[in-house]
Amino acid sequence: MDVAVYQKGAVPLFRKVRSSKAFGPFLLVPLVAALAGCDVSLGNLSARATDEWTHTYPLTAGGEIRIVNTNGRIDVEGVDGSTVEVRAERIARGATDTAAKELLPRIVIKEDVKPDRVTIETERMSGIMIGAGFEVRYHVRAPKNAVVNMTNTNGQVVVNAVSGKVVAHTTNGAVKGTNLTGGVDGQTTNGSVSIDMASIGSAPISLETTNGSVTLMLPEQAKASVSASVTNGGINVGSLDNFEVTEKARRRLEGKLNGGGTEVELHTTNGSIRLRSRDTINTRTDTDTMDKADKTDKDLKALKDTDKKDQDR
Repeated sequence: MDVAVYQKGAVPLFRKVRSSKAFGPFLLVPLVAALAGCDVSLGNLSARATDEWTHTYPLTAGGEIRIVNTNGRIDVEGVDGSTVEVRAERIARGATDTAAKELLPRIVIKEDVKPDRVTIETERMSGIMIGAGFEVRYHVRAPKNAVVNMTNTNGQVVVNAVSGKVVAHTTNGAVKGTNLTGGVDGQTTNGSVSIDMASIGSAPISLETTNGSVTLMLPEQAKASVSASVTNGGINVGSLDNFEVTEKARRRLEGKLNGGGTEVELHTTNGSIRLRSRDTINTRTDTDTMDKADKTDKDLKALKDTDKKDQDR
């Protein structure tokens, strides 16, 4: 196995790793497997080298734009037309200017282009990087009706003004969406998920995180069937006058907005869930939100009283 070690002089040193009795066969294999392909940044990476390119691609109506990244944010903006424009910023960091400049060309971006799908992916670097780091920032302008599929590891994913389905996944970073009108699948592990829907259709909305909050803003007149659950945190429904709570436990809430409709699933492990009206989010006061919370509590009490009467019968 070849391991690239970046030292202070910024010249990659390659050496063969041979098995040793000190490690033993059962220890060496897991160690190599754990280190291969990892990006390890140590030291003061004050030096920086950057470049960027812009590519355009034709895309059929309703086609898919897929961005796969490892380090760095992804931004997608919905625009008129049938062309995808991708601007990628490659950023290399090192202990010295020479180290950063030598690392920059090793940041490889792959393209897979078809009439109905454009895939752009940051290749993972092999070997171990010590005293070096990199990221790629993607800025994408895509047709509004395109399916947007974003996958990231370290960095947030942001999408705005898209009517097609949105898939936005990251591991360490936030998921943000504004002015969306299609189905949404938003997931992260360490970060918040915040989605603003201009309107909703029949496609489901699913938002999930492990460590962070989940916020969903819906139009006042939207029809949705909501299921929300938390492990450590609270669930708050505010400024939605036509939201009817149908079931609530300590860590779970179900309800219908305007009689129900589009399936909405909200979940977090450590954090809070907030369901809001996008129509009044900038005009309602905290008192309004508390009033709505009190109204929800009264609805729950009435629901429990009804259940008790049914049991007594």
